[in-house]
Amino acid sequence: MPSPHPESLVHDQPSRSLTLLLATTCALAVATVYFAQPLLGAMAASLGISQAHVGLVVGSTQAGYAVGLLLIVPLGDLFDRKRLILCQLLLSMLALLTVGMAWDWAVLLAAMGVVGLMAVVVQVMVAHAATLASPTRQGQVVGAVTSGVVLGILLARLVAGGMADLAGWRSVYLGAAGLVMVMALLLWRTLPGAPPGERRQGYRALLGSLIGLYRYDRLLRQRGLLALLIFAAFSVLWSTMVLPLSAAPLALSHTQVGLFGLAGIAGALAAARAGRMADRGLGERTTGLALAVLTLSWLPSALLGQSLLALALGVLMLDFAVQAVHVTNQSLLLAGRGEMASRLVGAYMCCYSIGSGLGAVAATWLHARWGWMAVCGLGASISALAWGYWLYLRIVEGRCGMAAGAAMPGGDQNL
Repeated sequence: MPSPHPESLVHDQPSRSLTLLLATTCALAVATVYFAQPLLGAMAASLGISQAHVGLVVGSTQAGYAVGLLLIVPLGDLFDRKRLILCQLLLSMLALLTVGMAWDWAVLLAAMGVVGLMAVVVQVMVAHAATLASPTRQGQVVGAVTSGVVLGILLARLVAGGMADLAGWRSVYLGAAGLVMVMALLLWRTLPGAPPGERRQGYRALLGSLIGLYRYDRLLRQRGLLALLIFAAFSVLWSTMVLPLSAAPLALSHTQVGLFGLAGIAGALAAARAGRMADRGLGERTTGLALAVLTLSWLPSALLGQSLLALALGVLMLDFAVQAVHVTNQSLLLAGRGEMASRLVGAYMCCYSIGSGLGAVAATWLHARWGWMAVCGLGASISALAWGYWLYLRIVEGRCGMAAGAAMPGGDQNL
């Protein structure tokens, strides 16, 4: 008897090996967005660009990423996600090769924009993994794949700095292009196609429905606002932490600063665990606990001037909390809604992108004027606001539940 086609085994998918492959590919894809941060000085020297303008490399990448969230991620609800993923990976490979061989400033900026544009393949893979998993494993699978995203963000700076020290900044992008090609080949061989869904609407209607999600989907609005706040807090820490660490009296090297990212690996572990908790119906409890940890994480972080160990503890707590809420948000949003998973992920990640940008701008402005303690005060305020918003939602939903129960015959006896 012939073996069934992989696409007929949707409810047994994804296997542990396929989940690991998706997580690894996500780690590589998201790392391409963050490689440039420790390499800006080397890029400026290589291309003869002033330090004042080299920041456009990061800006171009982030702009491409934002455009991709709006225009590319929703395509996963219109076309076969496997084909979309493979196309994005191949275009990403070409863009990375162009960056690695660019000798002109304009070419570099354009290629970095495409790198960011194609990096949204991460969100398409998260949506695809969620639709492949059975309902009882969906949160676990989303958490495992998101763990790869966390590791990619945390390790990108360290790996890029190490490779640049050994073989120059161009080697980072040329090596990444080769790895992306390998990942594309492996996924072509092993990744099942998308389950059949509703794909009759056109692209313009699809984008219109994406905007409509914010208006009509209450859960998206709630979880999107939480995402905006937690990633604003995340960006407050990571966008400014390098400033006091690299300045006197600490004067740490870029490699030493990058080592703090290793403390954030706990966030990857939290991501997988949070997905399992959501599968068990404990998503709200996980969210509340994680937001409390996020708020408290700023206490040890504020002791940066006295203890690097305290800062490492603060980083660990913050990454643990942010990733736990992030995975829980996605698990709750995608549960039972596989036909619109790409649009939901795209709309949700737009909130993440806005929060990250606002947090970075506000934190660097505060640090320039009032120093690290002001930054920690901002981060703690944003985190406390997120926690307070969650508590408010729980109180409102509790009152609505009591009102509904009282309206039923027998009142509380039917709750």
